[in-house]
Amino acid sequence: MSEPPPLPPPLPVEAVAAPSPEVKQRFFQRVASALDWLFGLVALIALLAACSVIPVLNFLSLGYLLHVSGTIARTGRFRDGFIGVRKASVLGSIVAGTWLVVWPARLVSGFWKDAEIIAPGSSTSQAWHVGLIIVTVITLAHIAWACIRGGKLRHFLWPQPLRFLRWLKALEKFRNLHQMITSYMIGLRLPFYFWLGLRGFVGALAWLIVPVGILLAATRLPVGGSILLSLFGGLLLLLVAIHLPFLQAHFAQTDRFGAMFELREVRRLFLRAPLAFWLALLITLLFAIPLYLLKIELTPRELAWLPSLLFVIFIFPARILTGWAMSRALRKEQPSHWFPRWLARLGIVPIGLAYVLVVYLTPYLSWNGALSLLEQHAFLVPAPLMAL
Repeated sequence: MSEPPPLPPPLPVEAVAAPSPEVKQRFFQRVASALDWLFGLVALIALLAACSVIPVLNFLSLGYLLHVSGTIARTGRFRDGFIGVRKASVLGSIVAGTWLVVWPARLVSGFWKDAEIIAPGSSTSQAWHVGLIIVTVITLAHIAWACIRGGKLRHFLWPQPLRFLRWLKALEKFRNLHQMITSYMIGLRLPFYFWLGLRGFVGALAWLIVPVGILLAATRLPVGGSILLSLFGGLLLLLVAIHLPFLQAHFAQTDRFGAMFELREVRRLFLRAPLAFWLALLITLLFAIPLYLLKIELTPRELAWLPSLLFVIFIFPARILTGWAMSRALRKEQPSHWFPRWLARLGIVPIGLAYVLVVYLTPYLSWNGALSLLEQHAFLVPAPLMAL
């Protein structure tokens, strides 16, 4: 019997374990892409928070959040709800890079002001003034060049002056720059978000104005009438609160203003995914409560940005879950079993009652008094007196 052929010698450990340069490059590219995405998410949250407290611009914030729900409701994928993260990364990089490169101009400005205080009009003061002008011009050119190259943080840290000189010699540099800016601005879809947010605001206003108006009127009545009227207004607000998040998602998903009032359709979708609807409503109303608690005392001026930032941090995932619940319902053709339907119905009632109780107590706990009833964070925007 012949012996089997000998096995080939094993490869060295270094040859097996060492990854190729292409694998390393792809790995670092993925890490850099992930870090850029995370940075864009932080920048997006900050941008939405800034817009949410500025009149008129808060419609952009509301429109974006509604679009998040509508997009996930259509596609059923969570990742589709993080819209414009890469574009927000560019804006965040421009802000961070600008903040970094203006520091030399700030230092020179400080030296010039000190020289003016010590010896006004002296040669030293004039020299610092001239230096400030030169540094300011260089800084502005640096910022403009970094933005032209793409606005990434690395473009601010390494200006590449030789490339800048070559760009100045290019024939169609301004035409390409115009096309780049136009393409970026169109990609932001600001008119779309504004129009979506405005219609979502009006639709939510139509649902909220009656119960909130009754609760607001109850605060001006004697105790006996106030209790009865508050109970009636609270019952109406309960009915609105358990339906409005899904009506808004239905409106954003269909892009029809009339969908904001298709209550029967939303109730039909609830029968298909009752537990998902219950979870989305729980997160939506639960995450709105901390925003009311922040109004117990007047927010210091140094922390005035905190409520708007927390608004986006809490409401963003709530909108994502609402869209996810809608997508589950849209992908089912038959209602769920009676047990999860009734379990969700019974579970929705205490959630809605707890939220209504918080809203009812808000005029007695909030710094803004009865006007805090106008700040329906779960459905609108956090700007005082701009929620209604």
